[in-house]
Amino acid sequence: MVRGKIFKDVKGFTGLEAAITLIAFVTVAAVFSYVLLGAGFFSTQKGQEVVHTGVQQVSSSIEVIGSIIGHGDTNTNTMKDTIFTIQLAAGATPIDLSKTVITVTNPKDGIIHELEYTTNKTVAQNNPNDYYYVNWVVDVNGGTPDDYLEEFEKAEITINLTNMNLDPNEIYLIEIKPPMGATYPIELKVPPSIDPTMVLLQ
Repeated sequence: MVRGKIFKDVKGFTGLEAAITLIAFVTVAAVFSYVLLGAGFFSTQKGQEVVHTGVQQVSSSIEVIGSIIGHGDTNTNTMKDTIFTIQLAAGATPIDLSKTVITVTNPKDGIIHELEYTTNKTVAQNNPNDYYYVNWVVDVNGGTPDDYLEEFEKAEITINLTNMNLDPNEIYLIEIKPPMGATYPIELKVPPSIDPTMVLLQ
């Protein structure tokens, strides 16, 4: 009777090897999860930026406060100018008025006049089709305006209308176009009776 030889196989999967393999799997999974989470956070951040930019583009950066005043020429029975005060809208970022264009549409011929910013009243009076005059009513910089309309500041805008010959009951459109944000339209109507000082909109 031949006895079979029993060979002992010393090869095996030890606990240490199992632990190393498990750690490797966990590490790979953690790295993969980190990559996925990072991509998700990046996408979310980009989505928020897009939404924020979209809100800035569709909402106006400024608002008109107080009454809109007009002065008339009783001799020619036409409008001389329109004056209103603007400030930043709630939550809006400061805007550069030197890059803000104001357009005035003449109802007689449909011509749109693009007016640029100036703090020189004489320049605005002598060039009514080219400039609007800005008087800084409230300036947070202590009387030294830097052309930026900032929080708590107020700027009084004067638009010379002498060249438009606006008659009583005529409707004209003023649009404020800041460099950031939507255009702010103001539709006004010349009163039936032209007086030296008139309230056009309260």
